[in-house]
Amino acid sequence: MADLRFDGRVVVVTGAGAGLGRAYALVFGERGASVVVNDLGGGRHGEGKSSKAADAVVEEIRSKGGKAVANYDSVVDGDKIVQTALDTFGRIDVIVNNAGILRDKSFARISNDDWDLIQDVHLKGSFKTTQAAWPHFRKQNYGRVIVTASNSGLYGNFGQANYSAAKMGVVGLNNTIAIEGRKNNIHCNVIVPTAASRLTEDILPPDVFAQLKPELIAPVVVWLCHESCGETGSIIEAAAGWAGKCHLVRSTGSLLRARIDEIVTPEAVRDSWDKVTDMSSAVRMESIGEASGALITAIEETREKSQSSADGNGVVSKFNYSPRDLILYALGVGSTVANPSDLRFLYEGHEDFSALPTFLVLQGVSTTMETGIVGNLFSGKDFNPAKVLHGEQYLEVLRPMKEEGVLEVHCKVVDMLDKGSGTVVLLDVDTFDESGEQIAHGQMSTFIVGMKGITNKRTSPHNVPTAEPPKRAPDASISQKTLLDQAALYRLSGDRNPIHIDPTMASFGGFKTPILHGLCSLGFSARHVLQQYAGNDPTKFKAIKVRFSKPVLPGETLQTDMWQEGKRIHFQTKVKETGSVVISGAYVDLTEVSAPPPKVTSASQLESDSVFEMMKKRVAANPDKVKKINGVFQYNITKGGSQVATWTVDLKKADVYQGTPKSGKPDCTLTLADGDMASIASGKLNPQTAFIQGKLKVAGNIMLTQKLSQLLKEESKL
Repeated sequence: MADLRFDGRVVVVTGAGAGLGRAYALVFGERGASVVVNDLGGGRHGEGKSSKAADAVVEEIRSKGGKAVANYDSVVDGDKIVQTALDTFGRIDVIVNNAGILRDKSFARISNDDWDLIQDVHLKGSFKTTQAAWPHFRKQNYGRVIVTASNSGLYGNFGQANYSAAKMGVVGLNNTIAIEGRKNNIHCNVIVPTAASRLTEDILPPDVFAQLKPELIAPVVVWLCHESCGETGSIIEAAAGWAGKCHLVRSTGSLLRARIDEIVTPEAVRDSWDKVTDMSSAVRMESIGEASGALITAIEETREKSQSSADGNGVVSKFNYSPRDLILYALGVGSTVANPSDLRFLYEGHEDFSALPTFLVLQGVSTTMETGIVGNLFSGKDFNPAKVLHGEQYLEVLRPMKEEGVLEVHCKVVDMLDKGSGTVVLLDVDTFDESGEQIAHGQMSTFIVGMKGITNKRTSPHNVPTAEPPKRAPDASISQKTLLDQAALYRLSGDRNPIHIDPTMASFGGFKTPILHGLCSLGFSARHVLQQYAGNDPTKFKAIKVRFSKPVLPGETLQTDMWQEGKRIHFQTKVKETGSVVISGAYVDLTEVSAPPPKVTSASQLESDSVFEMMKKRVAANPDKVKKINGVFQYNITKGGSQVATWTVDLKKADVYQGTPKSGKPDCTLTLADGDMASIASGKLNPQTAFIQGKLKVAGNIMLTQKLSQLLKEESKL
């Protein structure tokens, strides 16, 4: 690949007399750009004025054969800065809005001058300088703009209300000018740097400050300003040789009224607040149009609930079932008398005879096939049933089903998505018993290969997301060989898609031989989880979600690898003979876990155990501080590259103990070596340095660790 050059381009960098701005200017100059080095020459609080800083950088660029000119104007006079570029070099191509100052004070102590000066330099300065260049960008049909935000803007920071507001303001500015500039090839992006500079020299620890070199961030900004970079409207964070993209996301939310003619009450908001604030299925809205579209969808959902059942429930089917059907299904997903605990699923006379909970996935598939609800969506299109693949499946059991009875299944298309090579159809499936009580909710994701151009949507608020397993060795694994006749047996339970039995139909679908039903593999995996973590008790089953990744051939061996995270059991299923993963992103939620906790290394072998004993004492001695933190921390301790112990610091219940959290997920998970844990606790290793060096890995709510450090700082620096 050729080097990235800026020959013939003119770049303005504000605040370029030191720190990040100087680093940007030097790289642009080295790569052929003509650079306007702007710097007012004042202190970091905005006081004073001098030409020395800008002149020094100009001389440095020129000494290396580059072209540069100094400018000493305030960024509020952005037109003067741009005019310097035009007068000296005859054009303007790139604006890097980098100038910044600080006036840090607690919110109550901020004066009007403190507020106005920060807004002028950071926000108004970016506006004025960019606006001055804008007509030139439009005329030449080219321009690149960088505005500088901060983590203080994205997340907030004590004592920086004025600075945080300005930094979040430039994000909004960038979002809009990126939209307005797109038609004229004007790309606008936000950089969120964390670098050693005059603004951070007495804020960050010295060893961390030394790692945050501006020179490690400058290449990110330079790339974003290159003519070959297509990125625009993005927020890019960079620090210490790392870069990543940031997004604003929104929860799927909740309807606050049941009917279109109802009002919303504060009580309805209160009762729905957990769903309103649930970020587990948060989605990124790419535009204000998409956000408005989601609002319209919510209105339509409310309207649908107000209409008759014929309009609102899609298609409805009824199924009679008996113990024979439950037993036939259990055999179809591998239950066997060779396992004594499986007898409860195979013998109607057993005192605990019951259905496998995944029996409730059958009726949705049968309904979609018998009613043609998916095929009807593509009337007039080249629809081939052999090209319909089962992509994902979700099932939540709301109450136990009887040993025999009637099931009424309501199946409804809730969304369609474009996946490039085809279309995904999302169908919600709600199952009721003969009394009208809902006993299950499910969702099917079907993929129609080759069906293109149906929709432009790429994401859906209705989709139940998958969840990747922890990045560690499985806590348990169970393998079971399928029968050569497994698909022939399973299809007797109702899923009679010929792709699973007819070689000709299988070939039409692109398979050399008939394949096993994805829901059959799901049934095997769910049984393995119940066997390992629920004592084979189906009443402890709550929900399952899977993604079907690859097909299985009858006769192959299924290996279910499992990871326990509280009451959620992540799992991944693969074909043992080939190693191919066939079910991924999967989990089973249980109401109760029966399996014993994982074994841990004895206390005498680990240095870190004494640290946790200290934590236990500190937690007991500081109940008021514990209540303020209100978080659950899981520590994964490694030795020799392998995890050897797990500790939970539960500050919601003021408890410290070995093992994973007793209920729910941790708010924050920290992974580090045994020796590093002891070194951090003794003060020999700074935790921020450990994080930057990759010795300390943090997942979840990283901000909670700062609160934890306040509790433990007297005896530990974690």
